[in-house]
Amino acid sequence: MSITPVNGHDDHEHGDTAGSDVALREGENSVGKFRNPGFGPHRPRRSDVDPAANKRAERQVVVLFAISILGTIGFVVAYFALPPGETLASMRTSNLALGLGLAFSLLGIGLAAVHWAKSLMNDHEKAEDRHAQRTSDAGRAEALQVLKDGADDSAIGRRGVLKGALVSSLALFPLTLALPLIGEVGEDWNVSKFKRTLWAKNKKLTIDPTGRPIKASDVTVGSVVHVIPEGLDEAEAPLDEKAKAVVLLVRMDPRDIKSEQGEGWSYDGIVAFSKICTHVGCPVALYEQQTHHLLCPCHQSTFDVADGAKVVFGPAKRPLPQLPITVDDEGYLVAQSDFAEPIGPSFWERLR
Repeated sequence: MSITPVNGHDDHEHGDTAGSDVALREGENSVGKFRNPGFGPHRPRRSDVDPAANKRAERQVVVLFAISILGTIGFVVAYFALPPGETLASMRTSNLALGLGLAFSLLGIGLAAVHWAKSLMNDHEKAEDRHAQRTSDAGRAEALQVLKDGADDSAIGRRGVLKGALVSSLALFPLTLALPLIGEVGEDWNVSKFKRTLWAKNKKLTIDPTGRPIKASDVTVGSVVHVIPEGLDEAEAPLDEKAKAVVLLVRMDPRDIKSEQGEGWSYDGIVAFSKICTHVGCPVALYEQQTHHLLCPCHQSTFDVADGAKVVFGPAKRPLPQLPITVDDEGYLVAQSDFAEPIGPSFWERLR
């Protein structure tokens, strides 16, 4: 299908924007014709014809910018007054306060800009012919003049309060991004802490999040259990320690186990691997019972639990670290030791 002017000429050559007959051709014997409708009649906005409505729209824009300013101030106050702390409740409160402050800061600027454009700035329809990518010097000068005319049209020079609200909101907003970045610099450079977790010899495996110890007899073939070390709540920073020590426990038929990362690290078909993906640290928790594959939902790294959690697909570069386990005299599953290598993403510095 092609569209050509009926008179054989390109209307843009003459700068026309309306009134040209255009032929619509579909094959040899099908010709339709329609007239370029151009722009419809301009419908002025209420703020264009009513000075009171124009002033009201300006006040509304100022209020929206003020909301942005208050949101930024609220974010800064929440950052210092509501630190994350070490409990789920304190982290939830801190994140909620910071999120609301950031939301109002951005929302105020966005809504103010849209309302300003729709109610105060020029809304006349305009059309321009296509032109070469690089315009002439005269065209560039014209473009600069258009920008100047746009600034004059917005009347920002005559609206002192509006200009002050705009500048203040835009000047304060970067604090919501810079403050967390600068505030966290230098807090903790001890990368060696990723080498050790709470797991230790004879430390019981317990169910996450209840903390109930697990007996080997409780785990059926094909089942998966999310595991944390015993006494996690008593740690100095329980959430930080949990982020390192979470484990996925899987029971298979012992005949299905092809290899382990260490001799005797499993018990009667029960194997335990770090739940932290070795790619970028996402939780690996999707288990496919028939293939014994663990899938990371973030970037689809796939690990074969039956073969020492080796990588069979995806961007991860090394297997999930295996936790050596056994049972105590009462039949409870316990760790033989900590992980033999650091857990988590491979790009972290590692002390061997």
